[in-house]
Amino acid sequence: MAVAVAINTSEGLQYNGKVTWLVALSCIIAASGGLLFGYDTGVTGGVTSMESFLKKFFPEVYIQMKEDTNLSNYCKFDSQLLTSFTSSLYVSCLIASFLAATVTRDYGRKPSIIIGGMAFLTGAVLGGVAENVYMLIIGRLLLGVGIGFTNQSVPLYLSEMAPPKSRGAFNCGFQLCIGIGSVLASLTNYGTEKIKSDWGWRISLGMAALPALVLIVGALFLPETPNSLVQQGRDYEKAKRLLEKVRGTDDVEEEFDDLVTASKASKAIKHPFKNILQRKYRPQLVMSIAIPFFQQVTGINVISFYAPILFMTIGSGASASLMSTLILGIVATSMTVVSSLVVDKLGRRAIFHTGGITMFITQVLIGGIMAAKLGERGAMSEGYNILVVVLICIYSCGFAFSWGPLGWLVTSEIFPLEIRSAAQSINVGVSFFCSALISQTFLAMLCHLKYASFFFFGVWVALMTVFVYLLLPETKNIPIEKMDTVWRKHKFWKRFYKENKIQEPFLSSHEPIA
Repeated sequence: MAVAVAINTSEGLQYNGKVTWLVALSCIIAASGGLLFGYDTGVTGGVTSMESFLKKFFPEVYIQMKEDTNLSNYCKFDSQLLTSFTSSLYVSCLIASFLAATVTRDYGRKPSIIIGGMAFLTGAVLGGVAENVYMLIIGRLLLGVGIGFTNQSVPLYLSEMAPPKSRGAFNCGFQLCIGIGSVLASLTNYGTEKIKSDWGWRISLGMAALPALVLIVGALFLPETPNSLVQQGRDYEKAKRLLEKVRGTDDVEEEFDDLVTASKASKAIKHPFKNILQRKYRPQLVMSIAIPFFQQVTGINVISFYAPILFMTIGSGASASLMSTLILGIVATSMTVVSSLVVDKLGRRAIFHTGGITMFITQVLIGGIMAAKLGERGAMSEGYNILVVVLICIYSCGFAFSWGPLGWLVTSEIFPLEIRSAAQSINVGVSFFCSALISQTFLAMLCHLKYASFFFFGVWVALMTVFVYLLLPETKNIPIEKMDTVWRKHKFWKRFYKENKIQEPFLSSHEPIA
């Protein structure tokens, strides 16, 4: 069974193709790489709120939380060692993402996905059996290697396999799996929190091995993308037959010619990380840095990692905070489904704007309520407590509808093949660097800035919404190997193409394939 898709674009281009079962199943398996990141993000905040975990690895935090009645509500969890447990993952993600660029470019997207799954599996096992904080952090570092590889390769895989007109929906599957992974982690935490012995947090951390096993086994059966096969210079006929199978039609000459043209340009680039600094790639370089930076300063990872701690800060008990986190994950994941259904109809820009406005308003309201109703000690009334939880849910919905899926989608579809792996590594690297910085500093920020922490992130949300309005062109329905056309027509970015005619082959008629 296949669903026909007429791939028309604003440039008058047309690729023939269908959403085949091969594409659908391959993308589902690849997108499951998001389960790794989502589960780890969701499980960490819950585990760090468990008393048995804090007693074993972070006893000073446990004492602050339980016994120091003079300590401010905002400072109960302020511990650099505790935040190091969280941020160490991002440091290894950062390093691994650049190693993954070489693997993804030279050996393909599939090997990179498998390596990521294996590293994550090892880290999950080590975390589950940890006896001291050093084993715990080494396990986190291995988890980071796994996430660095999968987050670098999976979005590229999805964008290259999907037909242009459905690329947004397929790529949103990655963020959807991140959300599902987070919900599964919250469910696990909610159950294991009631286990008072060490088995509670050990089960939560060890269960991370399951999504890794799903990814590894599934990835063994994945086909490589036609783009990757052509880029590696393998048998062109094999790549063309795969493209025909992926698209469900024999009429793929136009798309295949574009792949070969892009591959020729790619092979002329010997040093992609150096090449991306050239003037003609300035729009892509800016986006590979700005989009992941803005995605992180929305404050979403603070909410994801520290949601249980935040809910305990405003007065919820441990069990209630984990339930609130579970509800938060379910609602946000539902909005990612909605986003995947409308992203190829409404376009990227409209969704960015909608999500930005939603996040800004809720951040300001959360900060205002906490400023007025949460003192240094004690708790907020139940009514305001519920209101803050609802606002955090709405905020998370705004992110899950916009910057969550689109942060990965847009950056996986805008890069030319010759710099694609390098640019995606910069994108992932910036994301993880910012995540590490924010994760390491947030609890200290919460302690010192208190409610103003939410105003801090609200300002960034306003800035990023303006950035998208002024500088990000619409990319829906544009074939991935023709994406440079949107930059050439943009009122600001077109100036970087006036002196660069080297990219004209991407706009020229298709070369015959021998």
